[in-house]
Amino acid sequence: MGQYLPVIALLVLATLFGALSFGASRLLAPRRPSAAKSAPYECGIVPSREPPERFPVTFYVVAMLFIMFDIEIIFIYPFAVDRAFLGAYALWEMVAFSVVFFAAFVYVVARGALEWGPVNVQRRVDAALSPERTSTSTIRRVGLEGRPQETAA
Repeated sequence: MGQYLPVIALLVLATLFGALSFGASRLLAPRRPSAAKSAPYECGIVPSREPPERFPVTFYVVAMLFIMFDIEIIFIYPFAVDRAFLGAYALWEMVAFSVVFFAAFVYVVARGALEWGPVNVQRRVDAALSPERTSTSTIRRVGLEGRPQETAA
């Protein structure tokens, strides 16, 4: 038991330090809440609307794909470092893992995991082809406010 005493002492000290740090922060930190401090921070962009209640699942799917690529790289790294020692067995294990991973990746992409845009809704074209719609009635000219109108010659 004597050999574990330094480890136990260090564990107790680390726990005490963490608890005392949280307690001191709670007691000594200034509390000045504001709307800017409670707003979510997204790369310096001020949110123009409230975030939705549910976060899109596609974000998590892409994150899991990223983790899978990391796992594959970690799996390939030992073979790249010392392939002479690992031999053909490691090569075939790596190929089998890569084939399974690639098949899963193709399945997820085919299911639309990387499509982030809004869902396309098909609309009828009848209303868009009416003779009342011209380029002057449907295209808004930007930057012409306050300028004299040109006359067609």
